[in-house]
Amino acid sequence: MQTNPTLSTVVDQVMHQSAAAFHHYRQVTSARRSEFLLNIREQILALGDELINTAAAEANLTTARLINERGRTLLQLQQLADMLHTNDWREIIQHIPPVNDPTAHPDIRRMLFPLGPVVVFGSSNFPFAYSTAGGDTASALAAGCSVVVKAHPAHPKTSRLVASAIQLAATTTGMPIHVFQHLEEGSFEAGKLLVQHPHTAAVGFTGSFSGGKALWDYAATRPSPIPVFAEMGSINPVLIFPDYLKTEHSKLAELYAGSITLGVGQFCTNPGLLIAIEGEGLHAFIEQLSNRLNTVPPGAMLHEGISKSYYNNSYKLLNVNGVSQFTSNKSLDNNDFAYPILATVDAHVFLAEPALKEEVFGPFSLLVICKTPQQMIQVLESVQGQLTVSMMATQSDFISHADFIQAAIPVAGRLIHNGVPTGVEVCEAMVHGGPFPATTDSRFTAVGTQSVKRWLRPVAFQNFPENWLPPELQKGKD
Repeated sequence: MQTNPTLSTVVDQVMHQSAAAFHHYRQVTSARRSEFLLNIREQILALGDELINTAAAEANLTTARLINERGRTLLQLQQLADMLHTNDWREIIQHIPPVNDPTAHPDIRRMLFPLGPVVVFGSSNFPFAYSTAGGDTASALAAGCSVVVKAHPAHPKTSRLVASAIQLAATTTGMPIHVFQHLEEGSFEAGKLLVQHPHTAAVGFTGSFSGGKALWDYAATRPSPIPVFAEMGSINPVLIFPDYLKTEHSKLAELYAGSITLGVGQFCTNPGLLIAIEGEGLHAFIEQLSNRLNTVPPGAMLHEGISKSYYNNSYKLLNVNGVSQFTSNKSLDNNDFAYPILATVDAHVFLAEPALKEEVFGPFSLLVICKTPQQMIQVLESVQGQLTVSMMATQSDFISHADFIQAAIPVAGRLIHNGVPTGVEVCEAMVHGGPFPATTDSRFTAVGTQSVKRWLRPVAFQNFPENWLPPELQKGKD
Protein backbone atom coordinates (compact mmCIF):
# COMPACT_ATOMS: atom_id res chain seq x y z
CA MET A 1 0.00 0.00 0.00
CA GLN A 2 1.40 3.37 -0.98
CA THR A 3 1.33 5.96 1.76
CA ASN A 4 -0.63 9.15 1.27
CA PRO A 5 2.03 11.87 1.70
CA THR A 6 -0.46 14.35 3.15
CA LEU A 7 -1.76 11.84 5.71
CA SER A 8 1.77 10.80 6.56
CA THR A 9 2.69 14.44 7.22
CA VAL A 10 -0.37 14.96 9.43
CA VAL A 11 0.35 11.84 11.51
CA ASP A 12 4.01 12.77 11.80
CA GLN A 13 3.14 16.24 13.06
CA VAL A 14 0.57 14.92 15.54
CA MET A 15 2.99 12.37 16.99
CA HIS A 16 5.84 14.87 17.25
CA GLN A 17 3.50 17.19 19.14
CA SER A 18 2.41 14.34 21.38
CA ALA A 19 6.03 13.44 22.16
CA ALA A 20 6.83 17.07 23.04
CA ALA A 21 3.77 17.22 25.30
CA PHE A 22 4.72 13.96 27.00
CA HIS A 23 8.16 15.34 27.89
CA HIS A 24 6.44 17.97 30.04
CA TYR A 25 3.30 16.10 31.10
CA ARG A 26 5.17 13.15 32.63
CA GLN A 27 6.65 15.62 35.12
CA VAL A 28 3.28 17.11 36.10
CA THR A 29 2.40 16.16 39.67
CA SER A 30 -0.24 13.55 40.40
CA ALA A 31 -2.33 16.18 42.16
CA ARG A 32 -2.46 18.34 39.03
CA ARG A 33 -3.23 15.36 36.81
CA SER A 34 -6.09 14.54 39.17
CA GLU A 35 -7.36 18.09 38.74
CA PHE A 36 -7.16 17.65 34.96
CA LEU A 37 -9.22 14.44 35.01
CA LEU A 38 -11.86 16.00 37.24
CA ASN A 39 -12.09 18.99 34.92
CA ILE A 40 -12.58 16.67 31.94
CA ARG A 41 -15.46 15.19 33.91
CA GLU A 42 -16.94 18.64 34.50
CA GLN A 43 -16.58 19.67 30.85
CA ILE A 44 -18.30 16.48 29.62
CA LEU A 45 -21.16 17.07 32.05
CA ALA A 46 -21.42 20.66 30.82
CA LEU A 47 -22.17 19.39 27.30
CA GLY A 48 -25.52 18.25 28.69
CA ASP A 49 -28.28 17.12 26.35
CA GLU A 50 -26.33 18.14 23.25
CA LEU A 51 -23.90 15.28 23.79
CA ILE A 52 -26.62 12.70 24.51
CA ASN A 53 -28.75 13.76 21.54
CA THR A 54 -25.79 13.78 19.17
CA ALA A 55 -24.73 10.29 20.19
CA ALA A 56 -28.31 8.99 19.94
CA ALA A 57 -28.59 10.30 16.38
CA GLU A 58 -25.26 8.83 15.30
CA ALA A 59 -25.18 5.47 17.09
CA ASN A 60 -28.78 4.17 17.14
CA LEU A 61 -28.63 4.01 20.94
CA THR A 62 -31.39 5.01 23.34
CA THR A 63 -31.17 8.12 25.49
CA ALA A 64 -31.40 6.00 28.65
CA ARG A 65 -28.51 3.77 27.54
CA LEU A 66 -26.35 6.80 26.67
CA ILE A 67 -27.06 8.58 29.96
CA ASN A 68 -26.02 5.42 31.79
CA GLU A 69 -22.87 5.10 29.68
CA ARG A 70 -21.98 8.74 30.25
CA GLY A 71 -22.31 8.10 33.98
CA ARG A 72 -19.93 5.17 33.73
CA THR A 73 -17.43 7.32 31.82
CA LEU A 74 -17.61 10.04 34.46
CA LEU A 75 -17.15 7.40 37.19
CA GLN A 76 -13.98 6.15 35.49
CA LEU A 77 -12.56 9.66 35.48
CA GLN A 78 -13.53 10.21 39.14
CA GLN A 79 -11.99 6.93 40.31
CA LEU A 80 -8.73 7.54 38.45
CA ALA A 81 -8.54 11.09 39.79
CA ASP A 82 -9.01 9.76 43.33
CA MET A 83 -6.35 7.09 42.74
CA LEU A 84 -3.79 9.77 41.93
CA HIS A 85 -3.96 11.06 45.50
CA THR A 86 -2.27 7.86 46.69
CA ASN A 87 1.04 6.28 45.68
CA ASP A 88 -0.22 2.70 45.62
CA TRP A 89 -0.56 2.73 41.83
CA ARG A 90 3.17 3.54 41.49
CA GLU A 91 4.10 0.18 43.10
CA ILE A 92 6.97 1.68 45.08
CA ILE A 93 9.43 -0.90 46.40
CA GLN A 94 12.41 0.18 48.49
CA HIS A 95 15.35 -2.04 49.37
CA ILE A 96 17.29 0.20 51.76
CA PRO A 97 20.07 -1.58 53.71
CA PRO A 98 21.00 -0.54 57.27
CA VAL A 99 23.57 2.24 57.44
CA ASN A 100 26.24 0.03 59.06
CA ASP A 101 25.52 -3.11 57.04
CA PRO A 102 28.88 -4.93 56.69
CA THR A 103 27.67 -6.89 53.65
CA ALA A 104 27.27 -3.61 51.72
CA HIS A 105 24.06 -4.50 49.92
CA PRO A 106 23.09 -1.86 47.34
CA ASP A 107 20.33 0.66 48.00
CA ILE A 108 17.67 -0.05 45.34
CA ARG A 109 14.36 1.75 45.02
CA ARG A 110 11.86 1.31 42.21
CA MET A 111 8.57 2.70 40.99
CA LEU A 112 6.45 2.85 37.86
CA PHE A 113 6.88 5.54 35.19
CA PRO A 114 4.72 6.40 32.13
CA LEU A 115 5.60 4.76 28.82
CA GLY A 116 5.12 7.70 26.46
CA PRO A 117 2.57 8.85 23.86
CA VAL A 118 -0.41 6.50 23.67
CA VAL A 119 -2.61 6.06 20.59
CA VAL A 120 -6.24 5.16 21.40
CA PHE A 121 -8.67 3.79 18.81
CA GLY A 122 -12.28 4.63 19.64
CA SER A 123 -14.84 1.81 19.59
CA SER A 124 -18.12 1.76 17.69
CA ASN A 125 -20.40 0.24 20.35
CA PHE A 126 -19.46 2.55 23.26
CA PRO A 127 -19.26 6.17 22.03
CA PHE A 128 -18.39 7.33 25.56
CA ALA A 129 -16.96 4.59 27.79
CA TYR A 130 -14.57 3.05 25.23
CA SER A 131 -14.00 5.97 22.94
CA THR A 132 -12.65 9.53 23.11
CA ALA A 133 -12.70 10.02 26.89
CA GLY A 134 -13.14 6.35 27.73
CA GLY A 135 -11.10 4.04 29.90
CA ASP A 136 -8.04 3.93 27.64
CA THR A 137 -7.74 7.71 27.37
CA ALA A 138 -8.54 8.37 31.03
CA SER A 139 -6.11 5.76 32.38
CA ALA A 140 -3.31 6.83 30.03
CA LEU A 141 -3.70 10.47 31.08
CA ALA A 142 -3.75 9.38 34.72
CA ALA A 143 -0.51 7.47 34.18
CA GLY A 144 1.20 10.58 32.82
CA CYS A 145 1.07 9.71 29.12
CA SER A 146 0.03 12.06 26.34
CA VAL A 147 -2.82 10.69 24.21
CA VAL A 148 -3.78 10.73 20.53
CA VAL A 149 -7.32 9.47 19.83
CA LYS A 150 -8.25 8.14 16.41
CA ALA A 151 -11.99 8.80 16.34
CA HIS A 152 -14.32 6.02 15.25
CA PRO A 153 -16.09 6.93 11.99
CA ALA A 154 -19.42 5.63 13.32
CA HIS A 155 -19.88 8.63 15.65
CA PRO A 156 -17.60 11.49 14.54
CA LYS A 157 -19.73 14.36 15.90
CA THR A 158 -19.95 12.74 19.31
CA SER A 159 -16.21 12.17 19.38
CA ARG A 160 -15.60 15.77 18.32
CA LEU A 161 -17.75 17.11 21.16
CA VAL A 162 -15.96 15.00 23.77
CA ALA A 163 -12.55 15.91 22.33
CA SER A 164 -13.40 19.60 22.67
CA ALA A 165 -14.29 18.99 26.33
CA ILE A 166 -10.92 17.33 26.99
CA GLN A 167 -9.01 20.08 25.21
CA LEU A 168 -10.88 22.76 27.15
CA ALA A 169 -10.07 20.94 30.39
CA ALA A 170 -6.38 20.82 29.42
CA THR A 171 -6.36 24.57 28.81
CA THR A 172 -8.31 25.33 31.98
CA THR A 173 -5.94 23.32 34.19
CA GLY A 174 -2.75 24.47 32.48
CA MET A 175 -1.72 21.15 31.01
CA PRO A 176 0.94 21.05 28.23
CA ILE A 177 -0.39 21.90 24.79
CA HIS A 178 -1.09 18.78 22.71
CA VAL A 179 -1.31 16.52 25.79
CA PHE A 180 -4.49 15.30 24.09
CA GLN A 181 -5.09 15.29 20.33
CA HIS A 182 -8.01 14.12 18.23
CA LEU A 183 -7.59 12.72 14.73
CA GLU A 184 -10.64 12.29 12.48
CA GLU A 185 -9.21 10.00 9.84
CA GLY A 186 -11.06 6.76 9.34
CA SER A 187 -8.68 4.94 6.98
CA PHE A 188 -6.74 1.78 7.79
CA GLU A 189 -3.68 3.60 6.50
CA ALA A 190 -3.96 6.18 9.28
CA GLY A 191 -4.15 3.43 11.87
CA LYS A 192 -1.02 1.77 10.53
CA LEU A 193 0.88 5.07 10.43
CA LEU A 194 -0.08 5.88 14.01
CA VAL A 195 0.91 2.46 15.36
CA GLN A 196 4.20 2.39 13.50
CA HIS A 197 5.27 5.97 14.19
CA PRO A 198 8.54 6.05 16.17
CA HIS A 199 7.06 8.31 18.87
CA THR A 200 4.12 5.98 19.65
CA ALA A 201 4.85 4.10 22.88
CA ALA A 202 1.66 2.02 23.29
CA VAL A 203 -1.76 1.44 21.73
CA GLY A 204 -5.26 0.96 23.18
CA PHE A 205 -8.01 -0.67 21.10
CA THR A 206 -11.52 -2.05 21.61
CA GLY A 207 -13.19 -3.72 18.66
CA SER A 208 -13.07 -6.72 16.35
CA PHE A 209 -10.51 -9.50 16.36
CA SER A 210 -9.40 -8.65 12.82
CA GLY A 211 -8.89 -4.98 13.70
CA GLY A 212 -7.02 -5.63 16.94
CA LYS A 213 -4.85 -8.35 15.41
CA ALA A 214 -3.88 -6.05 12.53
CA LEU A 215 -2.73 -3.34 14.95
CA TRP A 216 -0.85 -5.92 17.00
CA ASP A 217 0.92 -7.15 13.87
CA TYR A 218 1.82 -3.57 12.84
CA ALA A 219 3.37 -3.00 16.27
CA ALA A 220 5.32 -6.26 16.18
CA THR A 221 7.00 -5.38 12.85
CA ARG A 222 8.30 -2.01 14.05
CA PRO A 223 12.08 -1.64 14.48
CA SER A 224 11.22 -1.20 18.20
CA PRO A 225 8.04 -3.23 18.98
CA ILE A 226 5.50 -1.65 21.35
CA PRO A 227 2.64 -3.07 23.43
CA VAL A 228 -0.85 -3.11 21.93
CA PHE A 229 -3.59 -3.54 24.50
CA ALA A 230 -6.43 -4.75 22.30
CA GLU A 231 -9.75 -6.01 23.61
CA MET A 232 -11.10 -8.03 20.70
CA GLY A 233 -14.37 -9.56 21.81
CA SER A 234 -15.52 -12.83 23.29
CA ILE A 235 -18.30 -15.41 23.17
CA ASN A 236 -18.39 -15.61 27.00
CA PRO A 237 -19.26 -19.25 27.75
CA VAL A 238 -22.05 -19.93 30.24
CA LEU A 239 -21.86 -23.28 32.03
CA ILE A 240 -25.33 -24.48 33.07
CA PHE A 241 -25.08 -27.28 35.62
CA PRO A 242 -27.66 -30.09 35.98
CA ASP A 243 -29.21 -29.32 39.37
CA TYR A 244 -29.56 -25.61 38.57
CA LEU A 245 -31.07 -26.43 35.17
CA LYS A 246 -33.56 -28.84 36.75
CA THR A 247 -34.74 -26.43 39.45
CA GLU A 248 -34.23 -22.98 37.92
CA HIS A 249 -34.84 -23.31 34.18
CA SER A 250 -37.61 -20.69 34.12
CA LYS A 251 -35.50 -18.15 36.02
CA LEU A 252 -32.54 -18.97 33.79
CA ALA A 253 -34.56 -18.36 30.62
CA GLU A 254 -35.76 -14.98 31.85
CA LEU A 255 -32.29 -13.93 32.99
CA TYR A 256 -30.50 -14.86 29.78
CA ALA A 257 -33.18 -13.61 27.41
CA GLY A 258 -32.49 -10.17 28.89
CA SER A 259 -28.71 -10.55 28.71
CA ILE A 260 -28.63 -11.85 25.12
CA THR A 261 -30.79 -9.00 23.84
CA LEU A 262 -29.41 -6.18 26.01
CA GLY A 263 -28.28 -3.38 23.71
CA VAL A 264 -29.22 -5.59 20.72
CA GLY A 265 -26.42 -7.90 21.82
CA GLN A 266 -23.75 -5.34 20.95
CA PHE A 267 -21.51 -5.97 23.95
CA CYS A 268 -18.16 -7.72 24.10
CA THR A 269 -19.59 -9.56 27.13
CA ASN A 270 -22.71 -10.85 25.37
CA PRO A 271 -23.39 -14.52 26.34
CA GLY A 272 -22.83 -16.05 22.91
CA LEU A 273 -22.26 -19.62 24.08
CA LEU A 274 -24.42 -21.63 26.49
CA ILE A 275 -23.15 -25.08 27.55
CA ALA A 276 -25.40 -27.64 29.26
CA ILE A 277 -25.70 -31.39 29.84
CA GLU A 278 -28.64 -33.28 28.39
CA GLY A 279 -31.07 -33.92 31.20
CA GLU A 280 -34.12 -32.80 33.16
CA GLY A 281 -35.08 -29.20 32.50
CA LEU A 282 -33.00 -28.70 29.36
CA HIS A 283 -35.80 -28.88 26.81
CA ALA A 284 -38.06 -26.73 28.98
CA PHE A 285 -35.26 -24.17 29.20
CA ILE A 286 -34.75 -24.16 25.41
CA GLU A 287 -38.47 -23.71 24.81
CA GLN A 288 -38.84 -20.94 27.40
CA LEU A 289 -35.73 -19.07 26.26
CA SER A 290 -36.68 -19.22 22.58
CA ASN A 291 -40.25 -18.10 23.39
CA ARG A 292 -38.93 -15.13 25.36
CA LEU A 293 -36.52 -14.19 22.61
CA ASN A 294 -39.31 -14.37 20.04
CA THR A 295 -41.25 -11.72 21.98
CA VAL A 296 -38.33 -9.27 21.95
CA PRO A 297 -38.88 -6.70 19.18
CA PRO A 298 -36.05 -6.25 16.66
CA GLY A 299 -33.64 -3.53 17.66
CA ALA A 300 -31.62 -1.03 15.66
CA MET A 301 -27.94 -1.95 15.48
CA LEU A 302 -25.19 0.65 15.61
CA HIS A 303 -24.88 0.97 11.88
CA GLU A 304 -25.56 -0.91 8.63
CA GLY A 305 -22.12 -2.55 8.55
CA ILE A 306 -22.60 -4.18 11.95
CA SER A 307 -26.10 -5.33 11.02
CA LYS A 308 -24.83 -6.88 7.79
CA SER A 309 -22.04 -8.68 9.64
CA TYR A 310 -24.53 -9.96 12.23
CA TYR A 311 -26.70 -11.65 9.64
CA ASN A 312 -23.78 -12.94 7.57
CA ASN A 313 -22.04 -14.44 10.59
CA SER A 314 -25.19 -15.89 12.16
CA TYR A 315 -26.30 -17.48 8.88
CA LYS A 316 -22.81 -18.96 8.48
CA LEU A 317 -23.19 -20.74 11.80
CA LEU A 318 -26.81 -21.73 11.18
CA ASN A 319 -25.79 -23.42 7.92
CA VAL A 320 -23.39 -25.80 9.67
CA ASN A 321 -24.74 -29.36 9.59
CA GLY A 322 -26.12 -30.25 13.00
CA VAL A 323 -27.05 -26.72 14.07
CA SER A 324 -30.75 -26.11 14.74
CA GLN A 325 -32.42 -22.73 15.12
CA PHE A 326 -35.13 -22.41 17.77
CA THR A 327 -36.15 -18.77 17.37
CA SER A 328 -38.26 -17.63 14.44
CA ASN A 329 -36.91 -15.64 11.52
CA LYS A 330 -38.56 -12.31 10.94
CA SER A 331 -38.87 -10.39 7.71
CA LEU A 332 -37.57 -6.89 8.38
CA ASP A 333 -38.07 -3.83 6.20
CA ASN A 334 -35.18 -2.01 7.89
CA ASN A 335 -31.87 -3.84 7.46
CA ASP A 336 -30.32 -1.91 10.35
CA PHE A 337 -32.58 -3.85 12.72
CA ALA A 338 -31.76 -7.27 14.15
CA TYR A 339 -33.81 -9.98 15.80
CA PRO A 340 -32.40 -12.39 18.41
CA ILE A 341 -31.33 -15.89 17.43
CA LEU A 342 -31.02 -19.01 19.60
CA ALA A 343 -29.53 -22.15 18.07
CA THR A 344 -28.47 -25.52 19.45
CA VAL A 345 -25.82 -28.07 18.50
CA ASP A 346 -24.46 -31.30 19.93
CA ALA A 347 -21.06 -31.09 21.58
CA HIS A 348 -19.34 -33.47 19.14
CA VAL A 349 -20.33 -31.21 16.23
CA PHE A 350 -19.20 -28.09 18.10
CA LEU A 351 -15.82 -29.62 18.93
CA ALA A 352 -15.25 -30.61 15.30
CA GLU A 353 -16.31 -27.32 13.66
CA PRO A 354 -14.03 -24.26 14.21
CA ALA A 355 -16.59 -21.84 12.74
CA LEU A 356 -18.94 -22.47 15.68
CA LYS A 357 -16.40 -20.97 18.08
CA GLU A 358 -16.36 -17.57 16.33
CA GLU A 359 -18.08 -14.52 17.79
CA VAL A 360 -21.34 -13.35 16.30
CA PHE A 361 -21.57 -9.71 17.35
CA GLY A 362 -25.23 -9.16 18.14
CA PRO A 363 -28.16 -10.91 19.92
CA PHE A 364 -27.05 -14.43 19.01
CA SER A 365 -26.46 -17.38 21.34
CA LEU A 366 -25.53 -20.98 20.60
CA LEU A 367 -26.46 -23.70 23.10
CA VAL A 368 -24.08 -26.68 23.08
CA ILE A 369 -25.64 -29.89 24.40
CA CYS A 370 -23.21 -32.25 26.11
CA LYS A 371 -23.55 -35.87 27.15
CA THR A 372 -21.23 -35.79 30.18
CA PRO A 373 -19.45 -33.31 32.48
CA GLN A 374 -16.15 -34.31 30.86
CA GLN A 375 -17.53 -33.30 27.46
CA MET A 376 -18.65 -29.99 28.98
CA ILE A 377 -15.05 -29.32 30.04
CA GLN A 378 -13.84 -30.27 26.55
CA VAL A 379 -16.19 -27.69 25.05
CA LEU A 380 -15.05 -25.02 27.50
CA GLU A 381 -11.38 -25.65 26.87
CA SER A 382 -11.86 -25.64 23.09
CA VAL A 383 -12.97 -21.98 22.90
CA GLN A 384 -9.58 -20.52 23.92
CA GLY A 385 -9.31 -17.14 25.68
CA GLN A 386 -12.47 -15.35 26.80
CA LEU A 387 -13.38 -12.24 28.77
CA THR A 388 -15.79 -14.15 31.01
CA VAL A 389 -17.00 -17.59 32.00
CA SER A 390 -20.33 -17.78 33.87
CA MET A 391 -21.38 -20.70 36.07
CA MET A 392 -25.06 -21.28 36.76
CA ALA A 393 -24.93 -23.74 39.63
CA THR A 394 -26.43 -24.74 42.95
CA GLN A 395 -24.27 -25.66 45.96
CA SER A 396 -24.93 -29.29 45.06
CA ASP A 397 -23.60 -28.66 41.55
CA PHE A 398 -20.38 -27.14 42.88
CA ILE A 399 -19.83 -30.11 45.17
CA SER A 400 -20.33 -32.51 42.26
CA HIS A 401 -18.32 -30.47 39.73
CA ALA A 402 -15.61 -28.76 41.78
CA ASP A 403 -13.04 -29.29 39.02
CA PHE A 404 -14.86 -26.83 36.74
CA ILE A 405 -13.50 -23.78 38.54
CA GLN A 406 -9.94 -24.91 37.89
CA ALA A 407 -10.85 -25.61 34.26
CA ALA A 408 -12.34 -22.11 33.85
CA ILE A 409 -9.48 -20.09 35.37
CA PRO A 410 -7.10 -20.51 32.37
CA VAL A 411 -9.90 -19.57 29.96
CA ALA A 412 -11.17 -16.19 31.20
CA GLY A 413 -10.35 -13.01 33.08
CA ARG A 414 -13.61 -12.95 35.07
CA LEU A 415 -15.62 -15.84 36.50
CA ILE A 416 -19.29 -15.20 37.35
CA HIS A 417 -21.50 -17.25 39.67
CA ASN A 418 -25.24 -17.30 38.97
CA GLY A 419 -25.29 -14.08 36.99
CA VAL A 420 -24.86 -12.70 33.50
CA PRO A 421 -21.64 -11.44 31.90
CA THR A 422 -23.21 -8.25 30.56
CA GLY A 423 -22.61 -5.30 32.86
CA VAL A 424 -18.99 -4.51 33.75
CA GLU A 425 -18.58 -2.89 37.17
CA VAL A 426 -16.12 0.02 37.22
CA CYS A 427 -14.05 -0.72 40.32
CA GLU A 428 -10.53 -1.53 41.44
CA ALA A 429 -11.12 -5.30 41.55
CA MET A 430 -12.57 -5.59 38.03
CA VAL A 431 -10.69 -7.65 35.44
CA HIS A 432 -11.92 -6.82 31.97
CA GLY A 433 -9.47 -8.84 29.94
CA GLY A 434 -8.57 -12.43 29.23
CA PRO A 435 -6.23 -14.77 27.36
CA PHE A 436 -5.75 -14.39 23.61
CA PRO A 437 -7.82 -14.03 21.45
CA ALA A 438 -10.05 -12.09 23.86
CA THR A 439 -7.20 -9.64 24.39
CA THR A 440 -3.56 -9.31 23.36
CA ASP A 441 -2.29 -9.32 26.94
CA SER A 442 -4.16 -11.18 29.66
CA ARG A 443 -2.11 -9.62 32.47
CA PHE A 444 -4.03 -6.35 32.33
CA THR A 445 -7.56 -4.99 32.67
CA ALA A 446 -9.20 -2.32 30.50
CA VAL A 447 -11.66 -1.27 33.24
CA GLY A 448 -11.08 0.00 36.77
CA THR A 449 -8.18 1.84 38.34
CA GLN A 450 -5.81 -1.07 37.69
CA SER A 451 -6.10 -0.26 33.96
CA VAL A 452 -3.46 2.42 34.53
CA LYS A 453 -0.80 -0.33 34.79
CA ARG A 454 -0.92 -0.83 31.03
CA TRP A 455 0.75 2.51 30.42
CA LEU A 456 3.52 2.24 33.03
CA ARG A 457 6.86 0.48 33.35
CA PRO A 458 9.18 -0.08 36.35
CA VAL A 459 12.47 1.79 36.79
CA ALA A 460 14.92 1.00 39.60
CA PHE A 461 17.43 3.48 41.08
CA GLN A 462 20.54 1.92 42.62
CA ASN A 463 22.74 3.77 45.14
CA PHE A 464 21.44 7.22 44.17
CA PRO A 465 22.00 10.21 46.46
CA GLU A 466 18.79 10.95 48.34
CA ASN A 467 18.28 14.37 46.76
CA TRP A 468 18.67 12.95 43.25
CA LEU A 469 15.82 10.50 43.64
CA PRO A 470 12.24 11.24 42.53
CA PRO A 471 10.35 12.74 45.51
CA GLU A 472 8.20 9.61 45.82
CA LEU A 473 11.31 7.45 46.45
CA GLN A 474 12.99 9.69 49.00
CA LYS A 475 12.96 8.55 52.63
CA GLY A 476 10.07 9.81 54.67
CA LYS A 477 8.05 10.95 51.63
CA ASP A 478 4.75 9.44 50.49
